[in-house]
Amino acid sequence: MAENHEPLKDGALRFGLIGAGRWGRVYIETLRRIDDVVLTRLASRNPASAALAGPDCLTTPDWRGVAEATDIDAVIVATPPALHAEMTRAAVAAGLPVLVEKPLTLDRGEAEALYDFAGAEGGLVLVGHTHLFHPAYRELKKRGRALGRATAIRATAGAQGPFRVDTPVLWDWGSHDVALCLDLLGRMPETATASRLDTRRSEEGLGEVLRLTLAFSEGVGAEIEVGNLMTERRRRFEAYFEGGMLAYDDTVDDKLVHYPEATAPGTPLGPARSIPLDATLPLTCAVIEFAAAARAGEPELASLRLGADVVAVLDQCQNSLTSL
Repeated sequence: MAENHEPLKDGALRFGLIGAGRWGRVYIETLRRIDDVVLTRLASRNPASAALAGPDCLTTPDWRGVAEATDIDAVIVATPPALHAEMTRAAVAAGLPVLVEKPLTLDRGEAEALYDFAGAEGGLVLVGHTHLFHPAYRELKKRGRALGRATAIRATAGAQGPFRVDTPVLWDWGSHDVALCLDLLGRMPETATASRLDTRRSEEGLGEVLRLTLAFSEGVGAEIEVGNLMTERRRRFEAYFEGGMLAYDDTVDDKLVHYPEATAPGTPLGPARSIPLDATLPLTCAVIEFAAAARAGEPELASLRLGADVVAVLDQCQNSLTSL
């Protein structure tokens, strides 16, 4: 990577943020709550964004004013996914670590080209599959190793909306759970398909509910239902092992529960054991880990590899939808 930028006198890591939309504003608030990081540059074409960032942050409408800045230490890209590759590439070329929102891109070839470029540049790129950083998932993955072989995955995620014009429902909602499956199992599926369970168009935009079916080696299957037409928010990830099922549900108080008797989908759940967790928000965990990696200054592409793999799986699912 390029030479390190001189840090602030107080030792705080200087962040630049590209994008101040709904998720960009969440990043602004998250950075305020973390010690030793400070937002010093923001790229946004909305004049009102300067007030969100505060008087100590330089706001510019030109994203290159952040991606190519020499007075910051790291960049967060929180823009529509069609812009991710160009912006991330520019920041990597400038020698800056990058945290880029999910999905990495909407194009498989573009994702692979970005991975190759970052590797050649010795880059550090983290993809914001936020639920990978959730304490409940981290504990699920840890405890799963002691429960024997994984046998199946069932997941549901969705809500009523949002209806986005820049990100298809499959890519908006499906990227999180596909990332969880690939990370937990440590391999790509042998096949990946998708089917529409519901579709409706309204003044707000296109609404869909989709079922993704991933077939992995060793007979492990994952079924994922996602969509923006659900009557209530849902975020549940069930991982079945020889030693029972671990359920991560972000919509309830007991976010991680072990069912020792449930070894396969459809079997009785039996007694449940709630597992205590750290209460740190997943995005906070992600930013803290990104900041630590940026301080270390070493090349890191494992997250980018996973991000490109998620794009490849979603691409397969998309192709199966369009072929119907």
